[in-house]
Amino acid sequence: MVTIENMKINYICVGEGENVLILHGWGANIDTIMPIVNLLKDHFKVYALDLPGFGKSDKPQFPFDSKNYSRIVKKFMDLMKIEKTILIGHSFGGKVSILTAVNYPKNVEKLVLIDSAGIRPKRRFKYYLKVYGFKALKLMYKIMFGWNRNSNRMEEFYNRFGSADYRNASGVMRKTLVKVINEDLRPILNRVTCPALLIWGDEDKDTPLYMGRIMEKEIPDSGLVVLEGTGHFSYLDDYYKFALVLKAFLVDAK
Repeated sequence: MVTIENMKINYICVGEGENVLILHGWGANIDTIMPIVNLLKDHFKVYALDLPGFGKSDKPQFPFDSKNYSRIVKKFMDLMKIEKTILIGHSFGGKVSILTAVNYPKNVEKLVLIDSAGIRPKRRFKYYLKVYGFKALKLMYKIMFGWNRNSNRMEEFYNRFGSADYRNASGVMRKTLVKVINEDLRPILNRVTCPALLIWGDEDKDTPLYMGRIMEKEIPDSGLVVLEGTGHFSYLDDYYKFALVLKAFLVDAK
């Protein structure tokens, strides 16, 4: 554990050599990225941390956006005396990695984005129908049950009708989710100056493949590898091919 901005942050460090820092996705923790840690620990000094509000790390004291998470990552690097690192991020961890590479370019040597968040999704009529339907249900629930008299009714409503991520979050993390889900990093992707490898599952439903293609187009020195038949956790769905691709970019190129 280390303390950053009055929060206890859980982390691991294994191996020796050049630094690698791995960031997990939303709702996840160090355990979910251990297959990547184990893949690289014989070649690098590998760090992984539970981002604030996840795993064994403390929740933030106020609703974070992705820039706040990136700042915490940089402060963690400073505490560990990491002057340069290879940064690997899955999903939400990819979004935080992009911001870190843009905001602290001298500290990031290479970037690996796995089924990364960061592109605002295309909104179709079905989406808006769902959103406004949710708002209408919320208003009806409030009128029928009087949330001002019983706040438990509000929680009951969200548990019944909210998204899975929203249901699983609470308090400050629920407000954090609302902040980060509406961010769009497309305007700053061209400011990534380090080489970037993008690894994507062609059946990813959470951050669809078109988002990876946009990132490949916008990030100057980048290449996209698509793992066929894999979803949002492409590195788990086809670990063998993932390992070959990652080692070719990081180990064989050394």
